[in-house]
Formats: sequence, structure tokens, C-alpha cells
Amino acid sequence: MAKWGQGDPRWIVEEREDGTNVNNWHWTERDATSWSKGKLRELLVGIVVENEAGRCEIGELKQVEGEASCSSRKGKLIFFYEWNIKLGWKGTTKESSAKHKGLIEIPNLSEENEVDDTEVNVSKKKGDGDLLKDLMKTAGTAKVREALGEYLKALKTEFTTGMILPTKAVASQELTVKRKLSENTLQASSPVALGVRIPTVAVHMTELFDTTVDQLYSIFTVKDLVQKFSKSPAVLEAEKGGRFQMFDGNITGEYIELLTNRKIIMKWRCRNWPEEHYATVALSFVPTLGRTELQLDCKGVPVCKEENMRSCWQKQHFEEIKGLLQPTTLSG
Repeated sequence: MAKWGQGDPRWIVEEREDGTNVNNWHWTERDATSWSKGKLRELLVGIVVENEAGRCEIGELKQVEGEASCSSRKGKLIFFYEWNIKLGWKGTTKESSAKHKGLIEIPNLSEENEVDDTEVNVSKKKGDGDLLKDLMKTAGTAKVREALGEYLKALKTEFTTGMILPTKAVASQELTVKRKLSENTLQASSPVALGVRIPTVAVHMTELFDTTVDQLYSIFTVKDLVQKFSKSPAVLEAEKGGRFQMFDGNITGEYIELLTNRKIIMKWRCRNWPEEHYATVALSFVPTLGRTELQLDCKGVPVCKEENMRSCWQKQHFEEIKGLLQPTTLSG
């Protein structure tokens, strides 16, 4: 067997916790669909354009259909995305203060076309307001294409963090640099962590619940309700800096911020993650048509634990909470 540094690097197995598919030489694929929907909403909703005729704003993501993925092979990343997007816009004319509404349709955002060539169709409801429509067709279309470019940039950078893992040589170089920096720091007030940063990924999920915002918020902050949906003892200090422990100690963390009935931000980790590594989990509670949309944004999930993280939230949180919300269960 060849020694380290000798032979074809494709067949060298490096000593990694995840252990397989070194540097993702073999084909691996990651689904970017859910992440993309969240990113597109974030970048497109809220776009504003204004001129002497009036002011327009994209206020709603009406439809986002399609899929996206990223694959790695022989150390190279390959992207696939295909989206059909519909946005709702609204505008007000400056002269008469009349209000108008319309649609923006992007029928084919894909890797087959450059962003600047992507078709963006603007329409409005019948009646006056052509000046606002023209504003959206010019300045609005330009901003939409700019946002689509930001999405593609994020897909190729933010989403793919850690897909091409560092080789042992690179890891050794990073460690050497960090040690030298540590030795040269005269006023270091705390120990410097040495080693290679863990490759991580961001996870975005949304789920609708047939309940009010305050009820859903309580389910995440009241100990008795947490123990009901988790079906296990819990430690819960629902205040800034407070600790929590759930699922027999498999999930632990700390509350960073609590905005009553609006948002919860936590340091969050699973027991089988690398020691002392935490992700940041943000839960946003959004009222919508008599129900509540829960938006989960999580940053810092170890790459090899992404699917476990999604499964944990979908099966152990979302599905169990929906079971708890059944009238007979909650009242009991």
C-alpha cells in the first residue's frame, strides 16, 4: 500500500470523521431545492423601484416551481437549476396616489441562459397605471435580474460550502498558519482554537401549522408542551442566555434571543456532532390566513449531518407538534 504522499491521490483514504469519498472525488449530489426557495424569497420580495411617476414594490412570491441541485465529481462542482417564478407587485402613482397591482413572471431561470438574457415578463391588472408598468419593465426588471444573479452567486458559494473537502496537505498548511499567528499574538486573552474549520452548510425549511402564532411560540418555550411533543423530559430556561436540553440530552443549546410570538434564535447542537460545535437556529413565526408559518433558518450544520438535521426537524419537531395540536391532545 502506498505511503502518504505517494501514488494516485484518488485512492488515498484520509483520516476523516465522515471517512468516505475523500475530497468528494466520486460523484456526490446535494438537493438545493428547499434552500433555493428560501433564498429566492429573501432576495426578490421587498424589491422597490421609484421614479417621478410613482413607486412600485414586489410584495409577494406567488409561485416558485422547479428544482436545483449541486453535484461534485473529481473535485469539480456541477450545478443544475430550473425555476418558474411568479411575483406579485403593487405600486402607487405620485400624481393621483392611485394604487395598481400586477405580476412578474420568470418562466425559465436555468443554467441554459445567462441571467441578463433570462425572460422577465411584467403585466398589470386592467385599467390605468401604464406608467407604473413601464417602471417595472425597466428598473424593476433590472433589479429582478440583479437579485437572480445574487441567488446564483449564493448557490455557488454559500450553499456549496464544504462540498469540496480540504486535503490533508491543505489542512496541515492551515494548522501551521494558525499556530504561527497564535505564537505571534502577544495579547491573546483566550486560547486560540487550532485545527481545520468544520465544513458546514445552511438549512432552510418552512412548515404551516393550523394554530395561532402565540400557541406555536408557546410550544417551543413552555417546558410542559416541549415535553409533550418530544415525548421525553426536557430542561428549558426560555430566556436570553438560558439553556435547553431535549430528547434525552441528544439536543442541547442556549437561547440567544427571544422576541415573543415573533422569533427565537438559539445555539443548537446534536450529541453526535463534533465536540463543542454549535449551529445557529432561527425560528420565525409568521401569521398567514388563520394559520402560522414557521420559518427555520439554520447556519453551521456539519455537511455530513445535513440530512439528519432536516429529518430531525421534520419528523421529531414538525410532525410531532402537528400531532400535539390535535384538539383532543392539546386539551388533554
